[in-house]
Amino acid sequence: MTPALLPETGAAATHPRLDDLVRRARERAADAPLRIALVYPCDSAAIDAAARIADAALAVPVLVGPHAAIARAAQAAGIDLARFEIVDSAETEAGPADAARRAVALVREGRVQVLMKGSLHTDELMSAVVDRAHGLRGTRRISHIFLFDLPRYPKLLGLADCVVNIAPDLKTKGDILGNAVDLLQALGIARPKVGILAAVESINPGIPATLDAQALVAMAREGAWPGAWVEGPFGFDNAISAEAARIKKMESQVSGDADLLIVPDLNAGNMLYKSFNYLGGGECAGLVLGARVPIVLTSRADSVLARIASVALAVLAAPR
Repeated sequence: MTPALLPETGAAATHPRLDDLVRRARERAADAPLRIALVYPCDSAAIDAAARIADAALAVPVLVGPHAAIARAAQAAGIDLARFEIVDSAETEAGPADAARRAVALVREGRVQVLMKGSLHTDELMSAVVDRAHGLRGTRRISHIFLFDLPRYPKLLGLADCVVNIAPDLKTKGDILGNAVDLLQALGIARPKVGILAAVESINPGIPATLDAQALVAMAREGAWPGAWVEGPFGFDNAISAEAARIKKMESQVSGDADLLIVPDLNAGNMLYKSFNYLGGGECAGLVLGARVPIVLTSRADSVLARIASVALAVLAAPR
């Protein structure tokens, strides 16, 4: 894998915090490895991911999809399929949806504990996950989180929701926050510091995100997310920089030390996520939360480290 380069220096970026996530997941998997269903792994990238997961001793991959298509992809990638269990599905136009349904059924039967997207579309997988009769819905709305390892930030930084919820209302933002706080606490951060982002740090009725931030802070004070310290609204500058907050005369326990940032909508989150990676020299692990099991959604643009770290995050987040 070619290392990322920091744009201002040309120096190779390292990501020790993500490396530590992988180490912790390997340790957890050593005694009783989880089984991860790769859903419709019918291209070289998906088969390669399965091999890397197995080689890293993070989990036991189970390939769910049409056997013939998986075999063609494995041959193209030069990977021996004999090492993997395959759960066959239909090789038709509806094949990806059938593979998704079969993978969800494996979860419901207790045969796998993590799902990972292969070469099907995200909506094909998530449609099976959210199916009211046969899916994997939990008590909260499903959401997504990225954990970033940024060269200029002192710890992992969570960002939610940049992938699933397009224009979340207050209730959905509460679920996004709750899902993310549960994950951070499962990772050992007992009192995560949460900043609610908006364009400005003052309450402005013309900017609904500031009103949502105000409401979320009030909910946190009433005990909605035990252990979490929630503040907002924040402009991005004073959430990420204690000095910026000091200059604006803000008293905050979160500024410069946030564990999690909640974005106002998908547009803001998606642009911030890509800025972190492409300009900030960051790498990230991503996970869908709120279903019965963690779900890894991969992108064709994801690095090898991002894929492996995302699986490691799922291993650490999965209930035992």
